Amino acid sequence: MKSLFDRVLSPQAALDRGKRLDASQDYARAFALLSRAAQAGLPEGQYLVGRAYLRGTGVPASRRDGTLWVERAAEAGWLEAQTLLATLYLYGLTGRSTPTGGALFATSAAPVTEAPDFPSALKWARRAAEAGSSEAQALLGYILTSGPADIQDLTEADRWYQRSAEAGCAQGHLGLGLARLRTATDYASHEEAAAALTQAAEADLPTATYLLGVMHERGAGVPRDDTRALAFYRRAAEKGVRAGQARLGLALLEGRGAPKNPVEGESWLRRAANAGDREAAALVGDLYAAPGDLPPNYAEAALWYTRAAEAGHLAAARALGLMHLAGTGVSRDLELAQQWFRRAAEGGDPKAQADLANLLLTHGGSEAERRRTREWFERAAGNGDLIAAYNLGVCLAEGLGIERDDRRAVLWLRRAADGIANARYWYGRMMLEGRGLEPDPAEARTWIARAAESGMIDAKVSLAELLLAGTGGPKNHEEALTLFREAAATGHPGAMFAAGAMLGGGHEVAEDRVEARRWYREAAEKNHPYAQMMLGRFLARGLGGEPDLAESRIWLERARDQGLAEAAEDLARLDASQAA
Repeated sequence: MKSLFDRVLSPQAALDRGKRLDASQDYARAFALLSRAAQAGLPEGQYLVGRAYLRGTGVPASRRDGTLWVERAAEAGWLEAQTLLATLYLYGLTGRSTPTGGALFATSAAPVTEAPDFPSALKWARRAAEAGSSEAQALLGYILTSGPADIQDLTEADRWYQRSAEAGCAQGHLGLGLARLRTATDYASHEEAAAALTQAAEADLPTATYLLGVMHERGAGVPRDDTRALAFYRRAAEKGVRAGQARLGLALLEGRGAPKNPVEGESWLRRAANAGDREAAALVGDLYAAPGDLPPNYAEAALWYTRAAEAGHLAAARALGLMHLAGTGVSRDLELAQQWFRRAAEGGDPKAQADLANLLLTHGGSEAERRRTREWFERAAGNGDLIAAYNLGVCLAEGLGIERDDRRAVLWLRRAADGIANARYWYGRMMLEGRGLEPDPAEARTWIARAAESGMIDAKVSLAELLLAGTGGPKNHEEALTLFREAAATGHPGAMFAAGAMLGGGHEVAEDRVEARRWYREAAEKNHPYAQMMLGRFLARGLGGEPDLAESRIWLERARDQGLAEAAEDLARLDASQAA
C-alpha cells in the first residue's frame, strides 16, 4: 500500500523516488511510482515502465506492453528508449505477433517469435545515432552491415562505427574492428583492426576476445603467440562463445599454447558441439574414431558424427557411411551407408562421390542413382578435378550410369593418371587388355608399376602377376613374391593364396611349405575357394605341418560347395584312402 508521502509526490518527484527504489530492488513500489510519472507524460518514466514490463520487474513481463511504453518514450525523444526500441525491432522482440494481444512472459518455455523488422530498427537506430547516442551509432552500423541487401551500406556503417568508437563505446570499437578486418589486406591494416578489438576486449566483449585469439594464433596484426591466443580463447569460451570453445578444445588437444590436455580439450569441444558447432562435433567424433590420446569408442564416435552430419558436415556424413559400410560402432547397413555417402556427395565431397560410386558398382543401386553419380563426376572432371576424372573413367569403363565406352574411359583415366594412383592402375589394366586402345603389355606394366609404387594394393598384386608370368617384361619371381607378401599382409585374400602357391614349390623362389600352409589358411578363412582346396590338400598330406584328415575334409567340402570340381575329386580320393 502506498504511503501518504508517495501519494502526494509530484510526477517528477515520483520518478526520482521510483528510480531510487528500483536501484534498491524494491521493484513493486518502484513500478507504482514510475507508472505515475509515465502516465503524466514524463519520457524517462515511460522508458523505465517499458523496461520494467520487458524485464518483468515489479509487474508481470509483457513484451507488448513494454514495447508500447518504450515507443512512447522514443517518440518523445528519449535516446535510451530509441536505442532499445531499435533493438527490439531488430531481434523481433516487440511482442506484436501475439494473436490475442496477450502478454508474452519472459520466462515462457516457448516464447512467441516474430520476424525482425529491419526498416523500423533502422529508423529508430538512426534517430538515436544522429542525436548522439554512441550505443545507437554502433547498433546502426550493425544494421547497415548485416541487414537485408536493400538497406546495407558498408561505407556508412564504417562511419557510424568510427563515431561510436571515438565516443568510447565498446560496441563501437567492436564494430570498427570488424569493419577493419573486412577490408584488411596487410599487416598494418590488421594491426588497426587489432587495436580496435583490443579496446572492445578490455570492456569484456566476448566476440572481440575471441577474434583477438584468432589474430594471435595467425599472427595477423599482432605477433604470433599461441599462449596469448589460448588465453583469449579461454576467456571467450568461458563467456559461452562456441567458436572460442571449439578453438580452445582443439588447441588443448594439439598442445598449442599449453601442454597437451586431451581430457579438457575434449570437454571444451563437447561443449561447443552441444551448442551447435558442427565442426566441433565432427572433431569429437574423430577423437573417438581413431586411436590416440583417448581410447577408441566407435559407438560414441558415431553419435557425434551423426550430430555433425545432420548439421551439414560433409566429412562426418562420409565417416558415417564408412562406419555403416564396415559395421564399425554401428550396424553394418549398406542402405544407410549409401544414404550418408549420398548426403556428403550431394554436398560436393569428391571422396564421398567416389565411395558412393564404388558402393553402387559393387552392391547395385537404381539406374537413376548411377546416372546422378556419373553426372557429378562429369561436371567436376570438366572443371579439372583429377579424382572426378578417374571416377568418370571408371563409370565409362563399367557402364555405371552411362553406356559403356572404353575409348572415352581411357581418355579420362589417362588425364587422371598423372595425379591419381588408382587411375594409373586402371589405365594400365585397360592397356593390358586392349580396351579402348591398342594393347601394349610393356607400357601397361610400367603404368601398373607406378601405381604399385604409390602403395596401391591391387596394383601390387597385378604387378606381381605380371612379374610371375613375364608379361610385358622379364620374369622376376623373387620380386613377385615380395609384392604378394606385402599385399597379403594387408589382408588381400588373392595375394595370400598367391604367396602360398609360390612358396609351396615349383617357382623360382625357395620352397617353404610351413609359410605356404599359413598363407593358405589365412586366405581360406577369408573364403578363398582355391586356398580352401589347397589347405585341404596340405592337411591331408601333412605338408608344412602335421596331417589332419578331419580338418582337411572340412576345407575340401567348403571348396567343393563353392563349385570347385577338383575339390570334389580330392574328397573322393580321401574317402577311398580311408576306406582302404
